[in-house]
Amino acid sequence: MDKFRWTIVGIAVIIVIAVVAALSLIIMPGAAPQANARMANSYSGMVPAGELLRVPVTGIYPGGSSAGLNPDMKNPLANDPDAVARGAKDFDAFNCSGCHMAHAGGGMGPALSDAAWIYRSSDANIYLDIAQGRAAGMPAFGAMLPDRTIWELVAYVRSISHKPPATFGATTSANPQSPDTEQVPAGKIDTTTPWKFMEPMPPRGEKSGGGPPNANPGN
Repeated sequence: MDKFRWTIVGIAVIIVIAVVAALSLIIMPGAAPQANARMANSYSGMVPAGELLRVPVTGIYPGGSSAGLNPDMKNPLANDPDAVARGAKDFDAFNCSGCHMAHAGGGMGPALSDAAWIYRSSDANIYLDIAQGRAAGMPAFGAMLPDRTIWELVAYVRSISHKPPATFGATTSANPQSPDTEQVPAGKIDTTTPWKFMEPMPPRGEKSGGGPPNANPGN
């Protein structure tokens, strides 16, 4: 009989606990989801979120002073000698070249390998471009790519982003229009330094091994 009584008591205790838990969710319906929300919104990147928040997208400051902001934050992987090479692989692996083309020469998306920038050119600005996305079609990859991968992409983009010499062809970036220069096509060589492999453009734009474009052999 004692064993039966203890069984009844145990069942009653379980029922009471279940009822209390159910009532707590009814009385405070937001209590449990808040913990999950904190976990989902947590950020543990290489740069504190508070510092990234102080990186301006604009270059216009009240009174001309950027005090309290950090417009020139550097890449935490700046001293990693392999970051650029990993970023070049990331650029193709995550289909960045699908919009910006191989070597970031410009296509449906703007060229990233020149000196023209829409949302500023600091390491942190490029990081935020990738993580947050931008208007006119740039997706926000922050929910998909690890923090370190984004910084690797930043290292690669910065390594090829400079004003190129005025030789060799024309880029194809539609908006903004790229300068009349272009690095070596990806079909010729796979490199993280495409601007080092240049060919002089003939003065009249002749095609390789022949006369000017659309030349009429009968003339």
